[in-house]
Amino acid sequence: MTGSGAGSRNGYVDLVFEGGGVKGIALVGAFSVLEERGYEPQNMAGASAGAIVAALISAGYDAEELKEVVANLDYDRFKDQAIEDRLPMGGTLSILKDLGIYEGEAFEEWMRGLLEARDVRTFRDLVRREDVDLKYRYKLQVIASDVTERRLLVLPRDAPSLGIERPDDLDVARAVRMSMSIPIFFEPVRFTNRRTNQEHLIVDGGMLSNFPVWLFDADEPQWPTIGMKLTRKPEAPIGGELSEPVPRGGVTQVIGYLRSLVDTMMAAHDRLYVEQHNFDERTIGIDTLGVGTTEFDLSPDRALELFDSGRAAAGEFLSRAAVADPIRSRAVSRSAQGPGPT
Repeated sequence: MTGSGAGSRNGYVDLVFEGGGVKGIALVGAFSVLEERGYEPQNMAGASAGAIVAALISAGYDAEELKEVVANLDYDRFKDQAIEDRLPMGGTLSILKDLGIYEGEAFEEWMRGLLEARDVRTFRDLVRREDVDLKYRYKLQVIASDVTERRLLVLPRDAPSLGIERPDDLDVARAVRMSMSIPIFFEPVRFTNRRTNQEHLIVDGGMLSNFPVWLFDADEPQWPTIGMKLTRKPEAPIGGELSEPVPRGGVTQVIGYLRSLVDTMMAAHDRLYVEQHNFDERTIGIDTLGVGTTEFDLSPDRALELFDSGRAAAGEFLSRAAVADPIRSRAVSRSAQGPGPT
């Protein structure tokens, strides 16, 4: 069974967003259709780009505001390098020294600014209900991968494993930065557990579960979970999109090869689950139009094409899915109550 077990309301849904770098723009398009149709997200989760979208929705951004953010964003700003990395062979040295080409600080600063604009700093600001299990306490759950401990992290509830005693105290922007740290491309987040003095290397949540559609499953669901999954084209394998071509020549070839290995692991982990748990009934499959995960020179027009692809996929999904139409359900409910006072 799928969905949250916290109570029944017309139009309530849990949303899970797949990771996919800049392709996450398509997730915003899909969400915009759900919002227009009256769906009200309760619990949200995501890995990498999916964590970004889920975090901003959790903070209170609506679809129109998110569209404005992604349509006007200069993605090259996230390709931040230290001064020494700009020297000849600097990228190679950065991989050897820091385990990533780009630092990721520009992204974290951008993310923190958007969240603070809505008065969201720590997960304490995203508490949905005080009287429920940690699984449903927060509006947001972020997937990350702890390379040091070789384990999946669901943040904030796994924060104690990093030495943060109270999950409420985990910084939201930092958690999202952990989740989007694409191996090789971005440096991992180095997080020292103050209790043990052990340094944890945290990378992209997609390494272990890029599509955590299982996260809100319950024995007796009260409302559905809808997943949003990025695929290269409609006929792509449901375990993930088709592999991007590996560049040839020098360090670029090595980096491309490593990225392909990562992409393969990210796709394979969730394949069996989605095959066995009614993928078509609960997942919006979005064509990403051949856009690459790290295509940070994406033009505004191309970004809007991705947005529209997400909208088209969500519309098609809702036309065939076995989920309640919240606007119609509310109208029926009001009609059943009879006319109001005159």
